[in-house]
Amino acid sequence: MTVDSAVLDELGNLRSRLPELSGSVLASADGMVIAHDAHGIEADSLAALAAAHLALARRFAHAVDHGELREAVVECDGGYITSYTAGPEALLTLVTAGGANLAMVHLEARRCVHRLLPMLTLESPVPVRPEIPHQAGPAPLARRTPMAALHTSFRRQAAG
Repeated sequence: MTVDSAVLDELGNLRSRLPELSGSVLASADGMVIAHDAHGIEADSLAALAAAHLALARRFAHAVDHGELREAVVECDGGYITSYTAGPEALLTLVTAGGANLAMVHLEARRCVHRLLPMLTLESPVPVRPEIPHQAGPAPLARRTPMAALHTSFRRQAAG
């Protein structure tokens, strides 16, 4: 998969703005890596776990009727793992050290997502629906009907 260099540049710029950043992973909602700047961190595993975590966090948000989820934070002894929705089909996950200014991490991550969104929006082609050939004869029934209730000409046609 080819990654747009602008996406990689944006992740690199994020690292320069947040010195406490250990790594960043941009992933699809199903946990596949789109791009990453995560040296020493297994990007594939982080993407899969972050997608599962964000899906669960979305369920939490809906369970308490708080609307759409925007971000989720995991605080550990050694730092933070923050995930941000990047449109309906992507997420950005950051791993930062314990001394990170979480407010600054949120601010920069939200700005980064805002800049990444136009790069992630792909116009999906309109699916081509095959034409269903027109069949001569009586119109199909709208619901299931026992064979005994059908008109005799239709029963002969269905059997033959």
